[in-house]
Amino acid sequence: MISNELNGGNGWNRGFSGESQTMERLYEVMFIVRPDVIDEELDKLVAGFEATVTNGGGVIKNSERLGRRKLAYTVRKFNDGNYVLLTIEANGVVVAELERRLRVTEPVIKYITVRMDEEEKRLAKVRAIRATHKKRSAEPVHHAPPAQPAQPAPAPVAAAEPVAAPVSAPVPVASVPVEETAEATA
Repeated sequence: MISNELNGGNGWNRGFSGESQTMERLYEVMFIVRPDVIDEELDKLVAGFEATVTNGGGVIKNSERLGRRKLAYTVRKFNDGNYVLLTIEANGVVVAELERRLRVTEPVIKYITVRMDEEEKRLAKVRAIRATHKKRSAEPVHHAPPAQPAQPAPAPVAAAEPVAAPVSAPVPVASVPVEETAEATA
């Protein structure tokens, strides 16, 4: 086990001696802060979480304050909250420490961490599969030759049955202009 002095004195690297043994992954951490927290306190809180990531060897890719929004359901007696989204690149130890700090920080009412590299990998796989498929909309349309009417089989001549006359197409009715009908009714 590595002593506290070797890993920066913070005590939460838990035995990892360097970047060669750990794998940096991309994560999105979204957390909701109580609505009664003022902006200066929110900025200080976010800066503290960013410092946790950077002190642990991670990198902050993006930090967004999404503003105050209504919650889908009541959380700790609050109906709305201030949303913050952090996109970080870090190892699992750093993420575990960040989640621990989110859990014990009183103004944070809810948080979620999502590993994005798996999602990126899945989306790349779907794109690759779609790229291999032949696009049917790009192909020229081939019209089939008109079908030949089927030759009816000769019917056996049986007893004399009345044969129905073939149905003819409907006959169009002559249209009468609207002005003439108005004069006729007047």
